[in-house]
Amino acid sequence: MTSVSFYGGVGTVTGSKYLLEHNGKKVLVDCGLFQGLKELRERNWQPLPFDPAGLDAVIITHAHIDHTGYLPRLVKLGFNGPVITTKPTGDLMRILLTDSARLQEEEADYRNRHDLTRHTPALPLYDENDARAALDLLKQVHNDGKPVEVCDDVKASFLVAGHIMGSSLVLVEMESAREDGSSIKFLFSGDLGHYDQPILKDPASPPACDYMMCESTYGDRLHADIDPGEKLARIISEAIRRKGPILIPAFAVGRTQEILYLIRELEDAGKIPILPVIVDSPMASQATQVYNRFAEEHDEEYRTILASKRHPLRTGSMQTASTRDESKRINDMRGTRIIISASGMMSGGRVLHHAIRILPDPRATVVFVGFQAAGTTGRFVQDGEREVRIMKTNVRVNCAVESIDGFSAHADWKGVLRWLSALPLAPKKIFTTHGEPEAAAAMAAHIRERFGWEAVVPEFGSTVTLT
Repeated sequence: MTSVSFYGGVGTVTGSKYLLEHNGKKVLVDCGLFQGLKELRERNWQPLPFDPAGLDAVIITHAHIDHTGYLPRLVKLGFNGPVITTKPTGDLMRILLTDSARLQEEEADYRNRHDLTRHTPALPLYDENDARAALDLLKQVHNDGKPVEVCDDVKASFLVAGHIMGSSLVLVEMESAREDGSSIKFLFSGDLGHYDQPILKDPASPPACDYMMCESTYGDRLHADIDPGEKLARIISEAIRRKGPILIPAFAVGRTQEILYLIRELEDAGKIPILPVIVDSPMASQATQVYNRFAEEHDEEYRTILASKRHPLRTGSMQTASTRDESKRINDMRGTRIIISASGMMSGGRVLHHAIRILPDPRATVVFVGFQAAGTTGRFVQDGEREVRIMKTNVRVNCAVESIDGFSAHADWKGVLRWLSALPLAPKKIFTTHGEPEAAAAMAAHIRERFGWEAVVPEFGSTVTLT
C-alpha cells in the first residue's frame, strides 16, 4: 500500500510533517516545529504517531524552523537515516538548528533562574548536541530537478521554489507502485515564493504529478497592490519626524536579507537618508554569507550588483550585533534607528527584549513584514491589542504599528494559481496545506473554481491511500 499521512502543517502554518509510506518504506517530508497557539506548541512535546527509528529518510523542502525545527528532537527519539535537502538549505540548517537549540536551552535556563516555569526544572525540547547529531545526517543535493535516491523504490527531485535561498519544490516518485509497474508521483510545493521578488529566481514550473501538496498561507488573501519600498520610505520618514526607533521583527533567513536589500535601494535612490541600521541576529549575519555563496539561485539584478563589487545587502550605516553585550548596547542608542531582529513573529529570540522597550514608546514604530501566525505576540500586536504578554510581563502597546504585505515570501492565491497553471497535466488530487483553516479552504475553492480539479483540505492525523 502507498499512503500519505498529515502530522503537521494542516490547520496551521507551522509544524509541517507529511509521512509517505510505500512498499514498507517510510519517508517524512519536512520536520517542523509547531509555533503560535499554546495547544499547537504543546504538540512538540507529545508522542509522535509513528516510530522515528522506523523512518527510512527525511526530505526537507527548505530551512525555516517550521519545516526543520523538530529534526533534532526526531534524532533524539531514535531517527538515524539520511536527511536529504539542497546544498543551500543544508548550509542554512547548520545555522538555524544550532541557534534553535541554543535558544531553547537559554529559554529553559531563564525560566528556571526566574521561577517562570510550571515544571521543575524546565527542560529544552532538545539541545545543541541533538542539533549537531541531526546535522551529521545531512545529504545535500543540487536544486536542479535531477532525481536522487531516497531509499529503495523512492526517488526525489528538487527544483527552485523561490521562497528563500535553497527552497525547493520536491517531486517524490514511488516506483512500481501500481500493478502495471508504473510509479506514483507526489509533488510537494514546500513554501512557494511569489514572482518578481528581489534576490531570488522565480519558482520553477511544476512538473507533472499524480498528487500534490500545495501551500495555502495566503489562500484567502491577496498581497496589497502597493510598492513595499514606497510604504517603507513613508514609514521611515514619519519615524524620523517623531525621532523614534523602528523595530522590524524579521526571519533571519530570507526576510532580513530582503529588508536590507530594499533599504539599500531606498538610500541609493535618495528616498530616505542614511540611518543607523542594526541587524541584531548572529544567525542573520551568517545566513547572508550563505546567500552570497550560491550565485546559481540569484536573480539577474542581484548578480549584476555583485559583479559591480558592491554588496547588495549592505546599507550606508549598518552594524551587526553578534554578542549579548552588543545587543544590550542597542538599548543606549537614541534617535531614529532601524533595528532588525528575529524572530519574525515575535515568538522568541532577541526581538522580545527590544519589544519590551519599544512597544510602550509612542515615538516608536514596529513594522511587520511577514505572516504572523495565530497565537504569536506579533499577531496580537498586528491585530491591535493594546497590551501583550512578553516573558511573563504585561507590555503596553503605545507605538505605531505598520504592516507591509508586499514583503511576503509566500505567493498569494493568485500567485499559486499562476504557478499551478503551468502544470502539464491535471493531478488526481491536490491537498491544500500550510494554511490556517480559512486560508486552506479558500485555496482549495480557488483551485476547484479555476481548474475543476479535486482539491481537499486534509485533517491533522488523517491518512490517504494513494493509487
